[in-house]
Amino acid sequence: MQYFRFFCFVLCFKTNPVSGFLCVLKIVFFWVSFCVFSFLESMSSVPARTGRQRQRYEDNLRLVSGCIPYRWRKENADQIGKTEEMIEVLMISSPKRDDLVFPKGGWENDETVTEAACREALEEAGVKGILRETPLGIWEFRSKSSQDLCGMEGGCRGYMFALEVTDELEHWPEQKNRARRWLNIKEAFRLSRYDWMCNALEEFTKVMAEDRKLDNQDNNVDPPSVLVTVDTKIIILVIFISTWCYNLNRRKTHFD
Repeated sequence: MQYFRFFCFVLCFKTNPVSGFLCVLKIVFFWVSFCVFSFLESMSSVPARTGRQRQRYEDNLRLVSGCIPYRWRKENADQIGKTEEMIEVLMISSPKRDDLVFPKGGWENDETVTEAACREALEEAGVKGILRETPLGIWEFRSKSSQDLCGMEGGCRGYMFALEVTDELEHWPEQKNRARRWLNIKEAFRLSRYDWMCNALEEFTKVMAEDRKLDNQDNNVDPPSVLVTVDTKIIILVIFISTWCYNLNRRKTHFD
């Protein structure tokens, strides 16, 4: 079959060089398109990591890394049309449980803690974004489910970060087991099942408020005043010329 296609291509090129050249361009275009499509498809279907062969432990506690994904959404504040930005956080459903959580998972030994947080956000929530490298805090907690036992005694040490979402994927590895839900801060507090989640969310609100305060300060800063310095000699020269012109004008008036 390949020889037949090659024969047809050569025959077409000899018969009509223009048609042969266009045929080459079509083949290259379709090949490049196929490669790009295959690459994007493979990226969107990256399987989630399973197993705990690479899992990190410390003091008999399973090390966990996660994040609070967030975005800024504009909404109308009044009837005049003035808009204000409102922050929303992303929570995901838990498999086999009727509750919402933030994306998190085991921190493995072939990645940094921030890389683990970004990976969990992609695998569980299907989001990418800008991660604040300073953690919101470190919390120790015990799993409420025997299915999610963390360390030898069911304990976890979790690092939580803030992730500003820039890309929300339509397909992600754990899409079949998890649903996404954007919530305002008040709703997120109400639906947070565990104390450590409320504590992390409280630290998150403090960080966001501080960032907003700094942004407002930067916007309200007056431009620095420019100090104009004039050489003393120039001032003396200007005064001398002005006086000379004045005396000359008086003399002319006197003669007239």
